Amino acid sequence: MLLRRKSYLALFGFAVYVVGSVFMFSSDVEGAITGSAHDFSSQGWSGGEICITCHTPHSSQTVANAPLWNHTLTTASFTVYSSTTLNATVGQPSGRSKLCLSCHDGSVAVDSYGGATGTNFVTGDALVGTNLSNDHPVSFTYDAALATADGGLKNPATTNSGLGSTIAADMLFGGQLECSSCHDVHNGPNINYLLLKSNAASALCLTCHSK
Repeated sequence: MLLRRKSYLALFGFAVYVVGSVFMFSSDVEGAITGSAHDFSSQGWSGGEICITCHTPHSSQTVANAPLWNHTLTTASFTVYSSTTLNATVGQPSGRSKLCLSCHDGSVAVDSYGGATGTNFVTGDALVGTNLSNDHPVSFTYDAALATADGGLKNPATTNSGLGSTIAADMLFGGQLECSSCHDVHNGPNINYLLLKSNAASALCLTCHSK
């Protein structure tokens, strides 16, 4: 009986820890996004909520790399970056980049979430569009082989990202370079363009590029 009671207490303690950790994580994320370019809580269509545009606790879509996804995905066909000096194979945006472009390509409204069709579209500098030929390539494999073939790239497996570990660990997703390799969707208003880190003296660019 005593052993069973201890087991229950241990299980209860673990549950409290997990739930507490989830709430702490949610609070940290909300605190970071509040006041940023991705804080739509002041818009009438958001119902005063911050997270609902992209995430929902119930009836979410099953999308890889998108926890509890709530926003309509783009179905656009993109013109991708191409160059004779590019050693990487660049296909259609996928993974996290497709999530970003589901607002920033201009084909899906920001308030198209929860199954609703919105009417508020991204405009101005935030509008990337579907022609990505003049934008940094995304959704390609960045590994030691590419760094060797290119000659101007650093090895992501051994190069310090300046964010705590290597480029591969901190800035790549499944070995792919995506929009979120440089931008943090949950970043606060203190860094321009929601950059993952400051680009003063081209520090962000020089994380990967050898110049």
